[in-house]
Amino acid sequence: MISAKQESILVIGANGQIGSELVEELRRIYGSSNVIATDIKEPSTEVKNGGPFFQLDVLDFPKVHELIRKNNVSQVYLLAALLSATAEQKIKSAWKLNMEGLLGLLELAREEKFKLFWPSSIAVFGSNTPKKQTPQFTITEPSTVYGISKLAGERWCEYYFTHFGVDVRSIRYPGLIGYKTDPGGGTTDYAVTIFHEAIRNKKYTSFLSEKSTLPMMYMPDALRATISLMEADASTVSVRSSYNVAGMSFSPEELAAEICKHIPDFRINYSPDIRQKYADSWPQSIDDSVAFKDWGWKAEYDLCRMTEDMYNHIQHALVSH
Repeated sequence: MISAKQESILVIGANGQIGSELVEELRRIYGSSNVIATDIKEPSTEVKNGGPFFQLDVLDFPKVHELIRKNNVSQVYLLAALLSATAEQKIKSAWKLNMEGLLGLLELAREEKFKLFWPSSIAVFGSNTPKKQTPQFTITEPSTVYGISKLAGERWCEYYFTHFGVDVRSIRYPGLIGYKTDPGGGTTDYAVTIFHEAIRNKKYTSFLSEKSTLPMMYMPDALRATISLMEADASTVSVRSSYNVAGMSFSPEELAAEICKHIPDFRINYSPDIRQKYADSWPQSIDDSVAFKDWGWKAEYDLCRMTEDMYNHIQHALVSH
C-alpha cells in the first residue's frame, strides 16, 4: 500500500538494469517530479525526459548531501555498483564504489533521517551454503569481489540500524531478467542475452553449462519486491541485513527449451567460462519465507510466463527498430 504522504525520492545509479525501470515505476506511483534520478553517465531518453535528472558521482558526498537537503529527500535508493564479472576485473574500483558508496549514504541517512534502500545479492552465499532452499540465516562465504562487498554491506546496514536507528532496507536479489536494458556484466545475464540472440540469430552460446540451475527473478517482480519492502511499516521489518527473495529457478537448458516453444528452430551451445565458477558457488533455490511472513512477499512470474513476456517485448523492440 503506497502511503498518502508526499515523498521526495532519490535514485542513485538510475542507468542500470534495476535503476532505469525502478525510476519509471516510482514516477508512475509517486509522480514524476517527486523522483530524482541520478547517474554518473548520461541516462536514457525515458529517464531524462520523464522527470528530474542530475549527473552525479555517488562518491562525491558533498554533492549528494546537497541534493538530499535541497530536495528534502525522504527515500534514497542506492543502486550504483560494479557487478560480479566486471568487479573481478576491477577489484579495487569495485570495492571503492560498492563499499564507500554505501558507507557514505549510511552516514548521510544517520544525519538526515531518510529511508535507505540498498541491494544485496545471492552472491553473498558460497560453496558451503546449502544449495537448495537456501535459508535466510545460513553460511555466507562469498568467493567473488562482488559477493564480498555485498556481505560486508549487509553487516554495515545492520550495524547502522542497530547502533544509530538508520531505517535501511535491503533485498538479496537473485539473477534479474528484464527487457528494457542491456546486460550489465553479471553472471546471470545470460538469461537476458539469450533472448536477443534467439530472436536475431536463432542460436546462442551460453557461458554457463546446461545444468547450471540458478535462482532468477523477472524485473516486474523485482520492482514490486523492492517497493513493497520500502512501503512496509518499519515495525514489520525484522531483517536489517538483507532479505532473501525468490522468483523462479532454472538452468540454461530449461530456459532454451521454453524459448523453443516460441522459436522452434532455436539452438543453444555451451562454452562455460570463468562465470561458471561463480555460478557453481551460488544456491539453486532460495527460501524466502521470512520476507513472506514480514511483508507478504510472493513472486507472480514463473519460467513460462516470464519467457512469453520477454519474447514478446524483445521481438517487438527489434522489429520496431
